[in-house]
Amino acid sequence: MRKLLLAAAAIVMAACSTPKAEADYASFVNPKIGTGGHGHVFVGANVPFGFVQLGPTSIPQSWDWCSGYHDSDNTVIGFSHTHLSGTGIGDLFDITVMPTTGPTTPGRGIHGKPDEGAWSYADRSKEVCEPGYYSVPLERYNITAELTATSRVGLHRYTFPATEDARLVFDLENGGCWDDVTDAGFQVVKNENGQVTALGGYRYSTGWAKNQKIFFWAEFSRPGVSFTETETPRNESERGRTRKPLYGYLGLGSTAEGEQLLLKVALSPVSVEGAKANMAAELPGWDFDAVKASARSAWNKELGKVRIETDSEDQRAVFYTALYHTMIAPSAFNDVDGQYRGSDDVVRKGDFQNYTTFSLWDTYRAAMPLMTLLHPERMDDMVATMYHIYKEQGDLPVWHLMGNETDCMVGNPGLISFADAVVKGFRAGLTDDQIIDAMVVSATTPDRGQNFRMQYGYIPANLYHESVANDMEYAIADGALANCAAFLGRPDIAATYRERSHSYRHFWDPELQFMRGRKTDGSFTEPFDPIYSRHEQSDYTEGTGWQYLWLVPQDVDGLVELFGSKEATLEKLDGLFEAPDHVVGENASPDISGLIGQYAHGNEPGHHTIYLYSMLGRPDKAAARLHQVYEEMYFNDVEGLAGNEDVGQMSAWYVLSSMGFYQVEPACPRYWFGLPLFRKQVVKVSGGEFTITANGPLDGHITAVKLNGQPYEKPYIEHAQIIAGGTLEYEMSK
Repeated sequence: MRKLLLAAAAIVMAACSTPKAEADYASFVNPKIGTGGHGHVFVGANVPFGFVQLGPTSIPQSWDWCSGYHDSDNTVIGFSHTHLSGTGIGDLFDITVMPTTGPTTPGRGIHGKPDEGAWSYADRSKEVCEPGYYSVPLERYNITAELTATSRVGLHRYTFPATEDARLVFDLENGGCWDDVTDAGFQVVKNENGQVTALGGYRYSTGWAKNQKIFFWAEFSRPGVSFTETETPRNESERGRTRKPLYGYLGLGSTAEGEQLLLKVALSPVSVEGAKANMAAELPGWDFDAVKASARSAWNKELGKVRIETDSEDQRAVFYTALYHTMIAPSAFNDVDGQYRGSDDVVRKGDFQNYTTFSLWDTYRAAMPLMTLLHPERMDDMVATMYHIYKEQGDLPVWHLMGNETDCMVGNPGLISFADAVVKGFRAGLTDDQIIDAMVVSATTPDRGQNFRMQYGYIPANLYHESVANDMEYAIADGALANCAAFLGRPDIAATYRERSHSYRHFWDPELQFMRGRKTDGSFTEPFDPIYSRHEQSDYTEGTGWQYLWLVPQDVDGLVELFGSKEATLEKLDGLFEAPDHVVGENASPDISGLIGQYAHGNEPGHHTIYLYSMLGRPDKAAARLHQVYEEMYFNDVEGLAGNEDVGQMSAWYVLSSMGFYQVEPACPRYWFGLPLFRKQVVKVSGGEFTITANGPLDGHITAVKLNGQPYEKPYIEHAQIIAGGTLEYEMSK
């Protein structure tokens, strides 16, 4: 509890004072990278790992607008206080505010019909996107919007034209994409003169998060003269909810040309009172520029944890934007007093920082391991959050969003991140028994295909869709459990789950040398084509037979045994990159992108695959493919990502790999060498600074390594060696 109160006090001090001079790493960030194509990244104002992501929301609700923003469209229905970043499913966009001049009709709006809704085109030529700050002119109203934020409070500054009817529209109806409001309401606070001085309220919704509850408290730099509530003119049956007012129109009266009005909106997962307390703790004043400077300072502090040397401004922008993207989530999900809404919809008070937005099927691979290096001060809270989710819902998180288990994607990814944190020394005060119980219970919960796996030893394709992917991901989690149990001195449990982690071998077809769906009678799924995909209906999840062949990071030696030798394994691995660079199938998964042959860098199941070359004794081949990915899959452009950003994973792969190493094995704290991207990097770690240098051609491969000035012979470096600080020198050659 004490650290939560101290953190809140620090935010107040930062918002009310001028930050000290520091390197402006935020100036290197280009938040527009990934806003085109299928990157789906968030654009707006926030602070690292903050609850609030305040930014524009557009009219479209299709796949490429999962974050509410896409480079191809410049409509704005308002500025929402919650957004996702890089996901493949849309939700949130809670508590949307739109400044207007004059009356408007309720509703989301329709392209080309300015009289439908309050929406406006944005003048993208004058748009400003920076870490912690966003600004854009709204053409319909001649209003310039500026946004900044603390962790739990969004601060708006609107510059109005001369008008007799300035307004703020509060939209509680429109979330995004798959989100529907189920209940909402306003609490209006007036002074003795009848002026509106504050506004509270709530928005309950269902979508990806089935039972989401957000509360808010809003204050204005000058009182409103009126507040009118209205509902959207729709048939009740369209929403399946009680018909209630979902729009509030705050009348502000007249404004002079260039007059600025400010709005503060605090969020809480608990109550209106909690939101009000969050505002009092984090943003009691009205100094927009000070809050903006404080947000930028917060970003500079985090971005400055890695310093790079490069002559390429584009490369610098790509790197620091990637690092920025890794810190949008997980996001805070509690009040300043420690209260949060648990997975069982019960409000509790914790003595830890509670988090949400755990895209763990994506992020267990690189984003969470990167966090153990760069953000050790947050890791005990991450572990505590996961453990409390386990206690509340009965298993560790899969894909957790706003206190809701979405069960999105496959396997037990939360178990992997939980175990990985524990073996690296982060345990949030938990006992060995508590840690083991959380993992074992999660690994034996008979749902999501695990019941079939425990019955048959594998998941049969005729009983469960995406059987190969589900089983292979469960096997990775079993490997993580085994490693963690061994670390905790429980060899019996380690042996049990080590054996279970070999279940992938049931899918091995020795004739075709692929992992194939197998039915209850032992026969393989027919027909089989290793480049075939059928989204959500095949034996694989967002992938093909070629890609899932290599999803065995927990047992690479066992995979080599199946092939018969390292040489045969390497030959097949070469074949992955030489296979046809397309997929077949009428409903192929759109997530299979960034293809080099059948290696798909645009989706997560293959992110470790290149490093198998290093594990098999051919780091030169790993380096060649890594160089190709650096050059072809990341660049300083709106389409500069090969696929969905996936809540930081796509970028975390780049950041971690750029250091010249990558963690492949689950809950095994070592990083296999690959290819450094920069001549020099200095990484702040718990033991001080870890300096990485590369001598020789950066487009070559590593031929020798020195650790702290001494020759180093291992093909990997251990976590403890990195966080101790020191120097790592690569000698490079073509």
